[in-house]
Amino acid sequence: MISAWLWLLCFSVIQTFTAEAQPTESLHTEVPENYGGNFPFYILKLPLPLGKDEGQIVLSGDSGTAAENTFAVDPDSGFLVATRALDREEKAEYQLQVTLESEDGQVLWGPQLVTVHVKDENDQVPQFSQAIYRAQLSQGTRPGVPFLFLEASDGDAPGTTNSDLRFHILSQFPVQPLPDMFQLDPQLGALALSPDGSTTLDHALEEHYQLLVQVKDMGDQPSGHQAMATLEISIVENSWTPLEPVHLAENLRVAYPHSIAQVHWGGGDVHYQLESQPPGPFEVDAEGRIHVTMELDREAQAEYQLQVRAQNSRGEDYAEPLELQVVVMDENDNAPVCSPHDPTISIPELSPPGTEVARLSAEDLDAPGSPNSHIVYQLLSPEPEQGAENKAFEIDSTSGSVTLGTAPLHAGQNILLQVLAVDLAGSEGGLSSTCEVAVMITDINNHAPEFINSQIGPISLPEDVKPGSLVATLMATDADLEPAFRLMDFAIEEGDPTGIFDLSRESDSNHVQLRLRKNLSYEEAPDHKVVVVVRNVEELVGPGPGPAATATVTILVERVIPPLKLDQESYETSIPVSTPAGSLLLTIQPSDPMNRTLRFSLVNDSEGWLCIKEVSGEVYTAQSLQGAQPGDTYTVLVEAQDTDEPEMSTSTTIVVHFLKASPVPALILASGPSRHLCTPRQDYGVVVNGVSEDPGLANRNGPYSFALGPNPTVQRDWRLQPLNDSHAYLTLALHWVEPGEYTVPVVVHHDAQMWQLQVQVIVCRCNVEGQCMRKVGRMKGMPTKLSAVGVLLGTLAAIGFILILVFTHLALARKDLDQPADSVPLKTAVEGGQPTEEESEFSTKGSWKGEEEEQSI
Repeated sequence: MISAWLWLLCFSVIQTFTAEAQPTESLHTEVPENYGGNFPFYILKLPLPLGKDEGQIVLSGDSGTAAENTFAVDPDSGFLVATRALDREEKAEYQLQVTLESEDGQVLWGPQLVTVHVKDENDQVPQFSQAIYRAQLSQGTRPGVPFLFLEASDGDAPGTTNSDLRFHILSQFPVQPLPDMFQLDPQLGALALSPDGSTTLDHALEEHYQLLVQVKDMGDQPSGHQAMATLEISIVENSWTPLEPVHLAENLRVAYPHSIAQVHWGGGDVHYQLESQPPGPFEVDAEGRIHVTMELDREAQAEYQLQVRAQNSRGEDYAEPLELQVVVMDENDNAPVCSPHDPTISIPELSPPGTEVARLSAEDLDAPGSPNSHIVYQLLSPEPEQGAENKAFEIDSTSGSVTLGTAPLHAGQNILLQVLAVDLAGSEGGLSSTCEVAVMITDINNHAPEFINSQIGPISLPEDVKPGSLVATLMATDADLEPAFRLMDFAIEEGDPTGIFDLSRESDSNHVQLRLRKNLSYEEAPDHKVVVVVRNVEELVGPGPGPAATATVTILVERVIPPLKLDQESYETSIPVSTPAGSLLLTIQPSDPMNRTLRFSLVNDSEGWLCIKEVSGEVYTAQSLQGAQPGDTYTVLVEAQDTDEPEMSTSTTIVVHFLKASPVPALILASGPSRHLCTPRQDYGVVVNGVSEDPGLANRNGPYSFALGPNPTVQRDWRLQPLNDSHAYLTLALHWVEPGEYTVPVVVHHDAQMWQLQVQVIVCRCNVEGQCMRKVGRMKGMPTKLSAVGVLLGTLAAIGFILILVFTHLALARKDLDQPADSVPLKTAVEGGQPTEEESEFSTKGSWKGEEEEQSI
């Protein structure tokens, strides 16, 4: 230790003479661990400048090294010194920095970096990870394959002799049958059976072994620290036995992964490894259970060879691998597959029965020679027609040969033969597929062309249509298949003596266009019937053309009527917002009024401000322009329809510009005679005369317009319609109006003047004839109600008085019953006499009738 210190001292002195004013990049030095000499311990001569007395040496380091005063700088000698013993296990390296600073903190020199390494010494004792190790060892374990790995650690510097550990077996108990049954790798600590121990290990003889093991540092040197541990080993029987083959059904529908076998290695620390030839969906878990992970397909792979290995943590096999054969059993999961053949087979027309059409073949991927691959054939299509005794095709169920039957086939037919190939020899549950063969029957020219539509039209054409226009397109078909047999010609056979029409056709096409060649005339011929015929170009075999070889086109000529036009494309007018209802705005007329009679109607009068006369086209205001503002524009669409040609119509727009209200002249009230109307409402009304008696208003030219007064009740109960230019018609608007006298205000507008009429209307009840019923006043000479009551009371009093006399007379007569007849002198007089004065008065007064009666007017 002292010699090392002297060596460092000499090295530092040499550095003192060779140091320059500027520090080197970095200095490295080494300090022994657990130094036991005197302190401070001089470590390294720092290359301080010659003028170091002018400044202050400052030492700093990492992790608070300077604060702990572990290192210092001798200001006199410039040596870096250690102030205490260092422990490598506490800190193996120190990073220091030396600077020379002035009193005000400015760096005069430096910084100089110094790295101090603490040199390790063997001061740590090895330690086992466990004091007692326990392991299981299976018979049959191969020698040299570790079944247990010992673990130990040493705190000294890694990679040095101080931490170089060696393992040794110190003792074995029991020592039977051999004292060296086990071997221990000194560097790895891997425990395995020795070659002799592998052959003599017997569970029946010894079930347990105990080993005392040692770990020592300093490698193979005799010196060093050491530690010991105990190993307890249990011997178990060999469970690594061969496996029987496994038979698995293909497409097995179970939950996957599905366990199929299990292996077991009795020793501890085992890892199972599985290999499959060829690779397959198999795996083994940590418990040794072998699983199949998905459904198997025998057609893809019928057999697998598996190998299962029991390995230690380093991947070494404890024993020979076990083999497992997996056989995939077949099931009928493959339908027959038809072999390729010609896409289309041509059979000449009228071929004899028994002619072979095709020979079908199908393959089945299931196990050869088994029922799963035994195929038979059945003809599916075409099926014989209902009621037919013969078949068009027949098939041999074993060979798959398809031949013609006795039923006739027509030329030009394209027949798709569908043959069912079934495995399991056609038994129930067999899989099947359909084989298809296209058969074409070749053709001869035995079909005449025919029109698709033999009657076309009627087609309407205006008489001004231009020549060359298309009239109709005629389509023809030919049932033959050969293109040469389908060539056809078209011609006009009749119905066009003057050559008004012509045929236009593209070559080799099956349609022809009938076009107009000359102008049409409705007066000369209002309709035409043109007959077109189609023929084969090639010679026809068999029967000639039938009725369908001709087509009739019916053409109706339409008379052309000039379009409907109005005298203006659009109409505009400007009116004040105060314009009253019934004011004439403008008149819409046709451009040729002499030849046209029109019917006019408004389409979109959303506000209901306007109305139009259906025949004359005069546009009036229908009501007061409430809501209209000066400067606004109101657009209404007018539709005009020709009364002679209802399908012809046109439309125009009326644009109304609202102006500021002109000064309204004061209304002049005028009254007229009263009229009568009955309710419930009948089809009667009152004629209102617009001509005023005022000379200032009467001498005006132009029409009168009428409108009801602005009262909402009047506008609800009454309806006013213009009758002519000077009169209007006033009717009830409601079905029922309470009978009484009404004054209906009517506003009359004539040129710039306006006045109001007060029309007096008496509403009365209607009788059955639709006429008014009125009360009649008291007639002359008729009694009043009071006199009638007096007469009635007097009559009753007279009747009472007469009854009293009668009863009195009867009572007196009863007393005279015993008297002789001539003793009753008044009897004859009463029975045959004249009526008394009181009776005569009663008869006269009782003849008055009521004071009122209804009279119809």
